[in-house]
Amino acid sequence: MNIRAILTIIYKDWKVINQNKQLMLSLVVIPFFMLAVFPALAVLAPAAARVLVPPLAGLEGLPQHLPGSVQAELAGLDAKQRWDVLTLIYFLAPVYLVVPLTTASTIAADSFAGEKERKTLEALLYTPTTDREVFLAKVLFPWLIGMGLALAGFVLYALVANLVAWPDMHRVIFPNAMWMLLVLWVAPAAAGLGLSTMELVSVRAKSIQEANQLGSTIVVPMLLLMFAQAVGVFYLNLSLALLLGLLLWVLDAVLLWLGARLFRRGAMMVRL
Repeated sequence: MNIRAILTIIYKDWKVINQNKQLMLSLVVIPFFMLAVFPALAVLAPAAARVLVPPLAGLEGLPQHLPGSVQAELAGLDAKQRWDVLTLIYFLAPVYLVVPLTTASTIAADSFAGEKERKTLEALLYTPTTDREVFLAKVLFPWLIGMGLALAGFVLYALVANLVAWPDMHRVIFPNAMWMLLVLWVAPAAAGLGLSTMELVSVRAKSIQEANQLGSTIVVPMLLLMFAQAVGVFYLNLSLALLLGLLLWVLDAVLLWLGARLFRRGAMMVRL
């Protein structure tokens, strides 16, 4: 395994991404909106707009459908405090997972489909590297970018969550143990799912736009997870976060195995 060759390909991809100002801006603006603006609005809006207060009425008592651990966390809190905890710790948790998922998939779409679009893939395939080295570099780069933004986003989210909840809670409420598991166990797997899915798609796609269109449905499971919590089907906890991460890691392993088997220089050159 030629580590230097892998690092060289990663560095080349970073230079290409860094020159794409529109993409770089989206990688900053979209996570900022999702992890800073969205949680701030979700907590501050009920106090600022009376029309949004009625949904809080149902939180005056402890809803019986909540798990025991969540009920214990909400015990002794008023309606607005319960809204803050449920929103910041539970409802928006899937939104956080969308960041590494979409970031890694966006970068991965540029890995092969972008190389084809820029007419640079052929030169890469003729370099003195093995298929495994090229594939590994193309997988590592989006994963590292996705996880970098996920960790930075977590710090940003923690600052915003505690800041906007402080007038109601008068204490630091974030993060809890479940969120630490999301950051260290589930988020890396979510980034892996985004890149592994997009790698499979972009190997055959002819353009970045086509790859993104084919792979855009990857965010649907996270949106369904958010909806399920909003309607009370279930709430994330340590056990569910552990299980979710395990499921994602298994999917990552299967998809990366398939991607590695499909990545063959000869076949890709024929399709150029």
